Amino acid sequence: MNLLSAQNLSHTFEYKLFDDVSLELNAKESIAIIGMSGSGKSTLLHILSTLLTPQSGKVSLFGEDISLMNKKRLSEIKRHDLGLIFQSHYLFNGFSAYENLEVSELLSGKKIDDTLIERLQIKEPIHQKVTQLSGGQQQRVSIARVLTKQPRIIFADEPTGNLDQETADEVMRIFFEYCIKSDAGMVLVTHDNALAHKCDRVYKLEDKKLHQIK
Repeated sequence: MNLLSAQNLSHTFEYKLFDDVSLELNAKESIAIIGMSGSGKSTLLHILSTLLTPQSGKVSLFGEDISLMNKKRLSEIKRHDLGLIFQSHYLFNGFSAYENLEVSELLSGKKIDDTLIERLQIKEPIHQKVTQLSGGQQQRVSIARVLTKQPRIIFADEPTGNLDQETADEVMRIFFEYCIKSDAGMVLVTHDNALAHKCDRVYKLEDKKLHQIK
């Protein structure tokens, strides 16, 4: 099943970041995008995840052209089907870690997974305020919050940047297992080549083009 299709994307800020970029993501599949800082990786991820509108080209999610969706339909897809994970956690600082998960539970109608909390090693601090957590704990809570909503596509921008190697490996195992189990897909942006090559396909954004290297 095709989850995401991007065709002939181009984007320019003060200079052209990339041109004529196309890719597809299918269910149970993970793809990684690597490239030098400033090459446009995060911008491309923002376009694919509907945070930015492409200056040219087309993005389709679940067979629907997002440019033809009304605001209600696009909002539904963002709320239920897309999960965004960034290196900055974007948690609600006034809430506890568990209350952040409860917000996701409330908005998505999906239950909090206690097994996920244990695997991410946040069971002990789960009732502490977000501001009392370490950077790594905040990141793991952010990952748990996104997976609680059970998205059909995970968009992850350096999701393990604040984690030690052992925890980062476990997080990636959780992502891959989730994609297989849930017929979901993942688009990962990273500077870590070893991490990228754990994905099914790897692309490099270089010289304004997207090249498949795996």
